[in-house]
Amino acid sequence: MDQRFNLHESWQAPLGKEFDSEYMARLQAFLLSEKSAGKQIYPQEGEYFRALNLTPLSDVRVVILGQDPYHGPGQAHGLCFSVQPGVRPPPSLVNIYKELENDLGLSRPAHGFLEHWAQQGVLLLNSVLTVEMAQAASHRGKGWEEFTDAVIRLIAAQEEPVAFLLWGSHAQKKAAFVEDVEQGGKHLLLKAPHPSPLSAHRGFFGCRHFSRVNKFLESSGRESIDWALPPLSAEHLALKAQ
Repeated sequence: MDQRFNLHESWQAPLGKEFDSEYMARLQAFLLSEKSAGKQIYPQEGEYFRALNLTPLSDVRVVILGQDPYHGPGQAHGLCFSVQPGVRPPPSLVNIYKELENDLGLSRPAHGFLEHWAQQGVLLLNSVLTVEMAQAASHRGKGWEEFTDAVIRLIAAQEEPVAFLLWGSHAQKKAAFVEDVEQGGKHLLLKAPHPSPLSAHRGFFGCRHFSRVNKFLESSGRESIDWALPPLSAEHLALKAQ
């Protein structure tokens, strides 16, 4: 059940003590118990740490914080806001695409697969990394929050400046200990309401976070993010057909 080796090697040593901790042992026992009871857990076990596998620690330029994985069949694959090929983009992601179009003039993608961002250094990190099917927030308070706090602390301690996109009060509280460049720190913390249809019109639309991130990265001597999502590859289309 120890999945530390599903992480990119850059994370393994810095996060090693987390996997040896008591809270992680309790979390692993909880997940085993849930599976033994016949409950369906998302994402699949090999993708719990997909975000940390796709985005090495030294490559992190942007952090987007989500809450829980999607709890519908076939949606979650370890990246916040992202869905697997062939799955209709959920409403929050549709609103993210609307803001991308407004901010950068990018056409809205026909899919919701965000690995292109992750491969460029955008860490798409949920606060909680698993969920029971059809039971939103069912794995909160089981230990994942301590683990993802450790991930954020590790990023905040890096020398290179990072942009944090904090959409909604949950994400803003999660990263409250990160020192903002406006308060003398080195990282950029951009805050807005969550892109959910319930709150996007309260300030997410028009926040222009994507262009602001790229301006910050470029001014810090780091490469900007190509936010345009390419069409699904032949490999991904094959997965969609399965």
